[in-house]
This record gives sequence, C-alpha cells and structure tokens, in this order.
Amino acid sequence: MKKQRITHEKRTVELMIRLYCRKKEKNTTLCPDCEELLRYAHARLDHCPFGEKKSSCKKCTVHCYKPAMRERMRQVMRFSGPRMLLYAPWETIRHLLDL
Repeated sequence: MKKQRITHEKRTVELMIRLYCRKKEKNTTLCPDCEELLRYAHARLDHCPFGEKKSSCKKCTVHCYKPAMRERMRQVMRFSGPRMLLYAPWETIRHLLDL
C-alpha cells in the first residue's frame, strides 16, 4: 500500500509542476528549475517517514523540504491547484478526498 500512496502523490505533484511550468511560465517542456523541483519532490516522497500513513505535506509535523523549495512548491500548488480541476479532474478529486 505504501508504494501506491507514494506513487499517487508523485503523480499528483508531477502534474501540478508540469501544469505550472506550461501555463504560468509558458514553457513547452519542463524548465531546469521545475525539473529540479520535481526531482526534489520525488526524492522527499521516497524518503517520507510516514509512508502509507502520510498526510498532505501542508499538514505534516515534519517538514522535510528546505525552506526555499517549500516556498517554490507552495507557489506551484497555489497556481496549479485550482486549475487541476480542468486539466486532471479525477486526480484532483482523489487528491482532495485524500484517497
């Protein structure tokens, strides 16, 4: 079950970062900054101490992101979150319901 939860989280984060890079930054492919953020987010998810019982990172008591990366991810989520309903509705609903 841990792998399924983490895999789903990775997919959601990737969708959000790709949407941000494509729509906000007007790139056709991931820019180096967004690529770095994606790799960093995936590495953090791989090493999450809570595994299957992981809550959203915003609610987590252990902040494993560096402050700069955390702020960058916050910007991405703030932009991409509302737009995800249009571009990936099922992923968004699943993420919001925390399934």
